[in-house]
Amino acid sequence: MRSWSLFAIVPAALLAASCGKPATNASRQSAKPPASEPLMAKARQIFRAVPETPPQLPGNPSSTAKVALGKALYFEPRLSASHTISCASCHNIGLGGADAEPTSIGHRWQHGGRNAPTTFNAVFNTAQFWDGRAKDLEAQAGGPMVNPVEMASPQTHIVEQLKGIPGYQAMFAQAFPGETDPITLANVQKAIAVFEATLITPNSPFDRYLAGQPDALNAEQKQGLQLFIDKGCSGCHNGVNVGGGQYAPFGVVAKPGPDLLPPTDKGRFQVTRSPGDEYVYKAPTLRNIALTAPYFHTGAVWDLRQAVGIMGSSQLGATLTPDEIGKITAFLESLTGDQPKVTVPILPPSGANTPTPQP
Repeated sequence: MRSWSLFAIVPAALLAASCGKPATNASRQSAKPPASEPLMAKARQIFRAVPETPPQLPGNPSSTAKVALGKALYFEPRLSASHTISCASCHNIGLGGADAEPTSIGHRWQHGGRNAPTTFNAVFNTAQFWDGRAKDLEAQAGGPMVNPVEMASPQTHIVEQLKGIPGYQAMFAQAFPGETDPITLANVQKAIAVFEATLITPNSPFDRYLAGQPDALNAEQKQGLQLFIDKGCSGCHNGVNVGGGQYAPFGVVAKPGPDLLPPTDKGRFQVTRSPGDEYVYKAPTLRNIALTAPYFHTGAVWDLRQAVGIMGSSQLGATLTPDEIGKITAFLESLTGDQPKVTVPILPPSGANTPTPQP
């Protein structure tokens, strides 16, 4: 598969800065694969296992206090104008970090323009959003809060809101020690980003296979992996996230219909204004893809098998047989890892001076 606007899949410094215990899957991947598994050796040249511990973010060091604050803010509905929408509304921890909607419901029942990408393993993406308009998780965290279709909170109101909730002052002071005025929009974004970096899903069957366990994939999944590589799917879907590292036009060989490729949404062109970026989108991660229907930036397809067939024809110019689609789908199902175990936080209660919801 040809590729456009290639990016490094994951900055080496990001993986090298993983905190806590060693990333066992990633380290074991360097061990010599069994002689009976040439497919494993080939896969290791293209993919990497999800590490077992979260990476540190450059310039935004993690701490227990900052993760706890970020988790509270991720679940905090009072960051929205209506006090009803939080990050977790569209990126549900129990739904693979997505929301099982074609497009998310926002302020005053408005619908967003694109399907909500998963926050799981998003730390390993080169950029955030379908069009890559946010360079990292920190930049991404600030977008939905101020977007009038999503959470609809003006930037100045976010700080006013949090300062008006007793309890957040102490949490911000602990997360950002030494700052005289720690409740800032920048720190809100930093805390959310650090929490989101913990939402990783290691130990999938495919990760265990990459780590040297031949039986972690069954025969059908191995055949699907072989097809995934040989047909060209791995040209865009590779690296740690099996995607998320480059951009490509949707419809390299054959453009899909307007239900999948609405003519008014020109993708990355809306960011760069470069004619070559019309209908170009970031190749999404395929990690946990079996959990995050519906698919594509329109959220128009609910069946993973159908999505595989569409990608074969539109991106590769290949008419995949039902047997091939079944095997590739079986491989994709092996990308489901251990889901984050997140307890819902008890948020600081509102007080008499807390700003009230806006209609």
